[in-house]
Amino acid sequence: MEAKTKVWLAEDGKPIIGGGKVKLLKAIDEERSLRKACMKVDISYKHAWNVLNKMSERLGKDVVTTVRGGKNQGTFLTDEGRRLIKEYEMNRKFINNTMEDEGSWESLGLAISARNKIPAKVVSVEKDGLVAKIRLEIDPSTLTSIITSEAVERLDIKEGDDVFAIVKSTEVLIGKNKNKQVETPD
Repeated sequence: MEAKTKVWLAEDGKPIIGGGKVKLLKAIDEERSLRKACMKVDISYKHAWNVLNKMSERLGKDVVTTVRGGKNQGTFLTDEGRRLIKEYEMNRKFINNTMEDEGSWESLGLAISARNKIPAKVVSVEKDGLVAKIRLEIDPSTLTSIITSEAVERLDIKEGDDVFAIVKSTEVLIGKNKNKQVETPD
């Protein structure tokens, strides 16, 4: 069995956009025609307009604009429509990465399958753009893990922290107990 998630963005508890609406907006962007986009995602023209109007109403901004007549006619995404797609995809990616990352499961209080969880102390943190090199002290040795700088920020990893090296066959992950306060010498 595996866990599945469904992602949508909401404003004041009211849903704005989810996977289906993102598909519609992307189809509009590709086809530059609401009618063609509706055929592509297999929904009725009337339903699509209702969806677009409700999104625009809840946001207070149009997500599409329509140009009638002439050579450049069609339905086009507004900057707000593009922003919505980008924000949705960023959140979906974060949720999917969290679901796949066994270290994140543990931080949610769930058990992980990795058996090689070794207590360690962070010796150094070297950030270089998107990646960071973390040196861990596992007495009597040191171990180096390459993780994303985003993960370093999210876990708030700094020199002297007590962490876990979680060794998988393909990588070394780092986990941190967020409930435990690390004592610092005066």
